[in-house]
Amino acid sequence: MTITVSTDGSALRNPNGPMGWAWADHTDGARDEHAHAGDCAAGGATNGTNQIGELCAVLEALRAHPGSEPLVIESDSQYAINCSNKWVFGWKKNGWKNSKQEPVKNAPIIKAIDAEISKRAGKVSFRWVKGHAGNAGNEKVDDLARGFAGDCESGAQEGYLPKEGWQALLESPYARDVKVPADAQLLLDGEMDEREYTRLHAAEVDDLEHGEPNLTELGDVRTPADSAETDAPADTAAHAAESAADGTDTPAGEPTATADMQLAPTGLAASGRVTLSPPPNSSPYYDGSPRRIHGYIEVDALVQGDGTLDLENARFLMHRRENG
Repeated sequence: MTITVSTDGSALRNPNGPMGWAWADHTDGARDEHAHAGDCAAGGATNGTNQIGELCAVLEALRAHPGSEPLVIESDSQYAINCSNKWVFGWKKNGWKNSKQEPVKNAPIIKAIDAEISKRAGKVSFRWVKGHAGNAGNEKVDDLARGFAGDCESGAQEGYLPKEGWQALLESPYARDVKVPADAQLLLDGEMDEREYTRLHAAEVDDLEHGEPNLTELGDVRTPADSAETDAPADTAAHAAESAADGTDTPAGEPTATADMQLAPTGLAASGRVTLSPPPNSSPYYDGSPRRIHGYIEVDALVQGDGTLDLENARFLMHRRENG
C-alpha cells in the first residue's frame, strides 16, 4: 500500500513575516493497512525562509513515515524536490560545496533528508504539484503551514522545527532576532534528545485537523544526478515572491523585540465578556473546544463613573521566552 503525503513551507509577508512547515497524509481508503491515513503535522519559527520551511516539511514527513511501504511525497517546491532527489548526489561528491565552491545552503536539513531516504526500507519518490491550484493536499498543508506561522507571529506558538531546521536557520543570514524556544535550545545544546523534543510537541500535532484529500498517487523516483546544480529554479508562480528565480533563500521577517513590561497589582478588577480577534475557530488547529490562555489586556481608555469602559482593538499581551 502506497502512502502519499503532501508537504509545504511558507513565509508570511516574505521577507517580513514568520515561517511555517507542514505535511499531511492523503486518505488511501484502507486505514487498517497502516496507521498514517489522515495524519498531519506542522511547525514553524518567528522568522526564517520559505526554503527552510519546504525542506523541514519533507524531513518531518520522512521521519513520520518509516517502514517498507512505498512513500510518495507531493510538493509544489522544485527546490525541495531537487535538493532531495537530484542535486544532493553531486553535493556529497563535492564535499557539500556547490559548483561555485560555496557551502550548500540549508545543508543540515538536506543531509538529514538524504539519511532518512537512504535508511528507509520502502522506496521514496517525489511528485511536483502546482501550488494554489485546487490540489486538496497542497491546499491543506498550505493552510497548516501558514496557520502555524501566524501562531508564531501572535505568540500562540513559540516555534517548532527539527534540530536540523534550527541549525540551518541559525547558520543563515536570517538568524538575527529569531526566537529559539527553550526546549529547542536544549535540543541544540544536546541536553534533550529528539524523541523527547518531539513528544513535547505531540499535543500541538494532535490539535491539527485531519482532512481527507483524494488524490492520485504518482511520483518521480529519486535518481542520482551526474553533477550538482548550483542553485534552484523558481518554484511555482504563486511562490515567486517567496523564492527567487536563482533559488536564493529569502528572509521571512525580523520581528521587533517585545516591549519589556513591568506589571504590578493595582487593586482594580475587571469582569464581563471580552471578544478576542482573530477567534480560535479561525485557526486550522481548532478542535471545537475552548482554549485556556494567560495574558494581559492593554487598556488605554476612559473609565466612566460607574466603572465601565469601552475597548476597541485593545492589545492582548502574553509573556514570551527571550534568548540571551
